[in-house]
Amino acid sequence: MLSHLFKLIWNKRRHHTLLMVEIWFSFLVLFGVMSLISYNFKNYLEPIGFEYENVWALDLNKNQDTTAIAEKLNTVFQKIRSYPEVEVASRMSNNSPFSFTQSNGNISYQKHSVLADYYTADEDFTKALGMKTILGNWFKKADVVAKFKPVVINKKVQEALFGEVNPIGKIIGENQKVVGVIENFKAKGEFMDNSPCIFNLADDKYDYNKVLIKVKPGTDANFEAKLTKDIGAIAKDWTTEVSYLTDQRQNQHNFALVPVIIFLIITVFLLVNVAMGLFGILNLNIAKRREEIGVRRAMGATAGNIKIQFVGEMWVIATFGILIGVLFAVQVPLMHMFNVETSIYWMAIGLSIVILYGIITLCAYHPSRQAAKIQPAMALHEQ
Repeated sequence: MLSHLFKLIWNKRRHHTLLMVEIWFSFLVLFGVMSLISYNFKNYLEPIGFEYENVWALDLNKNQDTTAIAEKLNTVFQKIRSYPEVEVASRMSNNSPFSFTQSNGNISYQKHSVLADYYTADEDFTKALGMKTILGNWFKKADVVAKFKPVVINKKVQEALFGEVNPIGKIIGENQKVVGVIENFKAKGEFMDNSPCIFNLADDKYDYNKVLIKVKPGTDANFEAKLTKDIGAIAKDWTTEVSYLTDQRQNQHNFALVPVIIFLIITVFLLVNVAMGLFGILNLNIAKRREEIGVRRAMGATAGNIKIQFVGEMWVIATFGILIGVLFAVQVPLMHMFNVETSIYWMAIGLSIVILYGIITLCAYHPSRQAAKIQPAMALHEQ
């Protein structure tokens, strides 16, 4: 039966070429969408590594002020910490969680090297974001006078540079000493991957103008207005921008999901065209092959046999298109493109095949039922 269907479709391949091309192209687009969805879904399942509820980010813009910047920043910082509404305040570099700012570079240990995101933060950073170390400890302010600069790395950096070796106390780069390891730090949100990252200890001598504050639950906009007013009184020429990490997180989610939505719209449009093509081919086949159907029914073919034949023909047409698409798609994981785990692509290929066969089965089922209802006497009488 199966070989007969393949031979039948192959002999009529010119009539089905356009539909096969549509299925092939739909498979490639669906493969791209499934890869993107699988990538985002896998990332979403991984813990983000920090807490963002009730955390505000303050951007202190110095504008044209150039006088005693470090001293003013320290005064402002001490003022922020003095409010009863503030549980913890922490200074860090501009690439705070959920921001679109990024700083990275290569870090090496012996013969190993990895590209990592760099962050600068103070000793209260983990308290503000509810983070914990899995090895060693977070750096302290007293560590800044040490011979080596203390750094905290995440698990990704440990795996790339040290494997299973304990990295605590190891010197990486030129003069950076690992004092702690954290599990995850997905600064760009749940839909982004857990990239290698390194934290350096902030020095009060430098003007890091980003402050993260963890406020008490229920703190409202009234405190925000008071906070910006008091900072303006200390540094009169400065401007203060307050943003909530929950809002910035939503912005990152929108940034990650927009490409998925666009690809989904394109894919749905293509699949609708494929479905319409399937309906057209099946209805035409039924109209042209009523005599054949009548003869088969007269020779004992059941309604189920007729349905299986027409659904099977559509599966064979789809198989030709999907096989060509798979030949293209497997090149992506085999050539390790886009620095993404190969399991993502294999999962996307499998999902794309299942979805296409599912859609084709649904589209072919109703016309095949209509064909199965043809009575042999009526079909032969019409001829």
